[in-house]
Amino acid sequence: MTMTRLRDVRLIPLVAGPLIGFLAVMETRLDDFFGAGATATWIWGVLLGAGVVVASWYPLAGTVIAAACLPIPVVAFDAPGVGGAAMIGLIGVVAWAGWREPPRRSALAFCAAALSFASAQMVAGLSLWELFFIPAILLPGLGMGLLARRSGERAAKLVELAAALDAEREANAQAAVAQERTRIAREVHDAVAHSVSVMTLQLGGLRRVLDGRPAEQEIVAGLERLGRQTVEEMRGLVGILREHVDGERPAPAPSLARVGELIADVRAAGLKVTLDSPAEPPRLPPVLDLTAYRVLQEALTNVLRHAGEVPTAVTIGYTDQALTLEVRNEPGPAARRVPGRGGHGLVGMRERLAMVQGNLHAAAEPDGGFAVRARFPIPRTW
Repeated sequence: MTMTRLRDVRLIPLVAGPLIGFLAVMETRLDDFFGAGATATWIWGVLLGAGVVVASWYPLAGTVIAAACLPIPVVAFDAPGVGGAAMIGLIGVVAWAGWREPPRRSALAFCAAALSFASAQMVAGLSLWELFFIPAILLPGLGMGLLARRSGERAAKLVELAAALDAEREANAQAAVAQERTRIAREVHDAVAHSVSVMTLQLGGLRRVLDGRPAEQEIVAGLERLGRQTVEEMRGLVGILREHVDGERPAPAPSLARVGELIADVRAAGLKVTLDSPAEPPRLPPVLDLTAYRVLQEALTNVLRHAGEVPTAVTIGYTDQALTLEVRNEPGPAARRVPGRGGHGLVGMRERLAMVQGNLHAAAEPDGGFAVRARFPIPRTW
């Protein structure tokens, strides 16, 4: 028998039932009080033990069966009264019902046991005033069962509360980690990225001043390239610190190379989009690539939000000097624009373009549609 089986609460009546039957037999064999009704008394005591066993699975039914056994030997076989073993078994099965059943069903079990006990004692010749002791005998058993049930419910609630507190504490810890990472990212950007950007711009100016001195120009150009690369890598690191927390797997970086996935997502949302883009786009600086992707994403989101599921054309063009992006949608019944006012999406797109020295033009078309046109200058490489 495994330890798990030993902890099964149903073992209590499974062990107590045979024990009650054994005590009933021994009681009637060793006590002359039962006289000629001894055999009938211990037989019904054994049946009462069987009722206790049934209570292992069906507490109310087991209690009713055990209670029904009490008056039978007194009524049918002229037994002198209820034995001590039967009384112990009845108290135990009432306590079990109080523990395992809801209060209403345990009250029914108590009433059935009390009525059966009283009936047997009245037939056996118990005086009327002595019947008042029957509740005093059974109520402690019921009270113990109800107390055990309430303690179990409280323990279960404490376990749930502890689990909820653990989850909340973990969530707060993750939030604190994310907040700290954001703070570090902001400080790194403010303290280092700005200074390196200024140094790179100054190196660019110095390179132009050194006209006619190719050796020095080459050295300065190398330093300028290193500065730009450092700024881009730092911005990528800042993005990782801001967007990911420990234990998470980083998602693929947004890029115009994945524009097909973005178009597929908005098509799945119901937007009818056509894409005109070179099959093999050139390699762009990471910051510019990310900015262009976010602007395209926001423009398509605005179409869904303000115009609905209308035909939309996306055009992406590349030259040696700039990347151009156009999102134009046809008029739709869902359009709700306020003349002269732009939403937060347009403001955010303009801020992104300002970071890469680009420009944005967003306005209604003569046919009632709307167009977003962005130009991203591609930095020269030396």
